[in-house]
Amino acid sequence: MTKEEEKIEEVEEVTSLIIDDDDFVINEDDFKDLGDKYFEGIGRRKTSVARVRLYTKGDKDIVVNEVDYKEYFKIADHQSIILDSLEKMKSMGRFRVVITVKGGGVHSQAEAIRHGIARALVVFNPDYRKRLRKANFLTRDSRMKERKKFGLKRARKAPQWSKR
Repeated sequence: MTKEEEKIEEVEEVTSLIIDDDDFVINEDDFKDLGDKYFEGIGRRKTSVARVRLYTKGDKDIVVNEVDYKEYFKIADHQSIILDSLEKMKSMGRFRVVITVKGGGVHSQAEAIRHGIARALVVFNPDYRKRLRKANFLTRDSRMKERKKFGLKRARKAPQWSKR
């Protein structure tokens, strides 16, 4: 063995240790026998509910309500919100993601999808929990719109008061 080959082997050993420990690289051979099995997570935000399924087989795309996610969410900010949890775990292009989302507005739906993908990734690999929790993707944002009260115009707005 030449000195160059020895150096190459040392570099490969070091990089494999770094990648396996820090970047959470998935060994896809472990999941070839799963067939059509999927990992599911449900994400919620305000009144939006997203049901997310991660498939290890199939073409690696993201489908929201039977439409491509770029078609469903036209604003780039919403698209990046959806991809946040996958990018954090360096899992882009590893899963076929099928999402059913309903309720709320577009932004709320995007955040519900992010929450659902994060939960599904934790089901897939429990080691992901720490990094996703630190990024605040597993926390359910419980802020909801307050209900309207009788005698008022909205939740807290009262009709104009006049002294006489």
